[in-house]
Amino acid sequence: MNVDFLARPAEEVAPKLLGTVLTCETPEGTVSVAITETEAYSGTADPASHAYRGRTPRNAVMFGPAGHLYVYRSHGLHWCANVVTGTNGIASAVLIRAGRVVEGEDLARERRGEGVESARLARGPGNFCRALGITGEHGGADLLKGSSVVLSEGEPVSAALIRVGPRVGVSRAHDWQHRFHVAGDPTVSAYRLSPRAKPADGA
Repeated sequence: MNVDFLARPAEEVAPKLLGTVLTCETPEGTVSVAITETEAYSGTADPASHAYRGRTPRNAVMFGPAGHLYVYRSHGLHWCANVVTGTNGIASAVLIRAGRVVEGEDLARERRGEGVESARLARGPGNFCRALGITGEHGGADLLKGSSVVLSEGEPVSAALIRVGPRVGVSRAHDWQHRFHVAGDPTVSAYRLSPRAKPADGA
């Protein structure tokens, strides 16, 4: 995989990331997850994006270059991982919502709990990061140049299996068709509309 693959708008990259593999190497071991669900966020043009109001120390990684990891804390509880896309200087990123563990399942289960079934180990953005061992310390990692977190090619997903729909759990621009997932895959998270979401007409 090269940077040209990611140097496009988030909504173009998001479906192409399905089937790719994110690997995280930690002192405890290595876990790899094949991505099955993504969401695109289009920076300052997107009311649901962290970059909507401009660049800050928190979201600076989103402004490029493509191929780096943007990590943030959700509700003070969970880490969430995003692949930075697009043109350097213009914020754009793809949230990784879910995946299937393809290496290091024992370690992922240790992190998630012994009773968690395989399909749920990396289901949902917080669980995805927990299974891999991704934390804020990985923020800004270069995913293409051999850091502890690496994005690589996997088994391609047929276009016939890719589904598109509204994003999960956001209160703004929740109706944008920027969520992509593999049809019928048990690792994909359930759709959930934010209780703070308003109708598209703003009523």
